Amino acid sequence: MRPGEARALRNSTAITLSVWKALFLREALSRLFARRATWFWLLAEPVFHASYLLVIYTVVRVHTVGGIDTTIWLMIGLLAFFMFRRTATQLMNAVDANKALFTYRQVTPVDTVLVRAGLEGFLMTIIAGILLAGAALFGHQVIPADPLAVLEAFFGLWLSGIGFGLIASVIGELIPELDQIIQLILRPLYILSGVIVPLSAVKQPYRGWLMLNPVAQGVEAARLGFSPYYHAVPELSIGYVYGFALVSIFLGLALHRRFRLRLITQ
Repeated sequence: MRPGEARALRNSTAITLSVWKALFLREALSRLFARRATWFWLLAEPVFHASYLLVIYTVVRVHTVGGIDTTIWLMIGLLAFFMFRRTATQLMNAVDANKALFTYRQVTPVDTVLVRAGLEGFLMTIIAGILLAGAALFGHQVIPADPLAVLEAFFGLWLSGIGFGLIASVIGELIPELDQIIQLILRPLYILSGVIVPLSAVKQPYRGWLMLNPVAQGVEAARLGFSPYYHAVPELSIGYVYGFALVSIFLGLALHRRFRLRLITQ
C-alpha cells in the first residue's frame, strides 16, 4: 500500500469514528432528555411488566417456573426480550429521525442505525444491572450460574435486533405501508417468545414452530445460563440465534448499500 493510500485509509477511518461519536452523543441526549423523565420510563417499563406479571403468578401461588424463582424467571425473560425489541424498534426509526443529517456527506443512513444499536445495547446493559441489583436487595439470587452463557444469549439477541432493525429500517423507508405490518409482527412476540408463558408447557408440534423464533431461543438460553436447574426445552440452540443474527445483519447491510441513495433522497 502506498503512503498516500495509507493516510487516506486512516483519514477515512478517523472520519467514520468521529461521525459515530458525534451521532452517539446526539442520540444519547435525545434518548435520555428529549422529554421529561425519559430516563425514568426506560427503567419503569420492564419494572412495570415484571411487577404486574409477578402479582398474577403470586395470586395463583406459582413460586417457581421451570426450576427457577418466579421473580428471576420473569425478570430474565423480560430483559432478554427487551434487549431484542428495543434494539429492533429503535433502529427501525433511525433513518427517518436523522434525515436532516444526510446533508453532510460524511453521514450515511447505516451510520445512524449502527450508532443507535450501540446506544441501545449500552442502555439495556445499565438497565439490566440496576434491576438485578434491585432484585438482590429484596433477597433474590441474581448471580448467574454461567455468566458467559447469559452474556452469550443477550449478545445474540442484541445482534438479532440489529439485523432485524437494519432490514426494517430500509423496508420501512422504501415502502411505508409495510412499517405497520412490521409493528404488528413485533407485538405478539411478547407471548410467542415465552416471556410470560413457559415454552416447556407447549405441546408438540406447536413448540417446534415457536422455537423457529430466534427470540424464544435467546430467552430460553438466558434462563438456562442463569440456572442449570432450569427445565429448558430440548429444541434450544444458541447457534440458531447467532445464525439468524449473522444472516439478517448481512442482508440488512446489503440493503443499506443497495438503496443508500434512495434512503438519503427519499
